[in-house]
Amino acid sequence: MSHDAALILIGLSVFQLKHFFCDFVLQTRYQFKNKGYYGHPGGLLHAGLHGIFSIPALLVFTHRPMTIIILVVGEMIIHYHTDWLKEQIDRRNNWTYEHAPYWFVFGGDQVVHQFTYLGIVAILTGGLLPL
Repeated sequence: MSHDAALILIGLSVFQLKHFFCDFVLQTRYQFKNKGYYGHPGGLLHAGLHGIFSIPALLVFTHRPMTIIILVVGEMIIHYHTDWLKEQIDRRNNWTYEHAPYWFVFGGDQVVHQFTYLGIVAILTGGLLPL
């Protein structure tokens, strides 16, 4: 395996672990119940934790402070709005875990988060942006 391929796999693995911990271990009821209220501190806290805990994954690729700050803020904005939209869709349709569409929306939410990590890695490894 090439050095570049190993670097990408390590970085993506760190993102996966971070996502698991932030979305399923560290997420509190306060965060979960309030992500659907735009601007609520619970949703902002949740997105903020995702941003902060992304720093180890970003450090796999770069040590440039401005690059890390830009990508952390970008991820937080995407994560926050993805979660907020998911909650809006579920609430407006009265979908809960007992309804099949709830799981489609939940899966879509998770896919957006995973593509965010792929996009970040693409930016850092493919020179998509001059950061």
